[in-house]
Amino acid sequence: MTITYSLEELLDIAEQVIAHTTNKIISFDGDMGIGKTTLIKQICKQLGVQDGITSPTYSLVNEYEGDEGPIYHFDFYRIEDEEEAYHIGFEEYLESGAWVFIEWPDRVKNILPMDIATVKIVLTEDGKRRITVA
Repeated sequence: MTITYSLEELLDIAEQVIAHTTNKIISFDGDMGIGKTTLIKQICKQLGVQDGITSPTYSLVNEYEGDEGPIYHFDFYRIEDEEEAYHIGFEEYLESGAWVFIEWPDRVKNILPMDIATVKIVLTEDGKRRITVA
């Protein structure tokens, strides 16, 4: 699925990402400031999260409570190496059956399952974003 959208359409995009993915583990790839966290916030709202949704840039992981249970949001931008992911129990989060959203997945690519969903966001020439979900 590939869609070009403006920020005003983000709620609809979040609904489509949820509907299009068959795996609850989703990696989000894109340049700094492209809107990965903003999209994840909307997805979390669609999944029933009532709490504040923020980027886990410094904590590495935030946990939210959604309608179906816990949702884990990782941001590996500041991770030094994959060993840090092991130390926080990343594998257990992946095996939990919960929704798991991963920003900067390239930092932990060797320990990611092969069958996760991938969301790629790029900026178009007209200032919109193009999302590809695979």
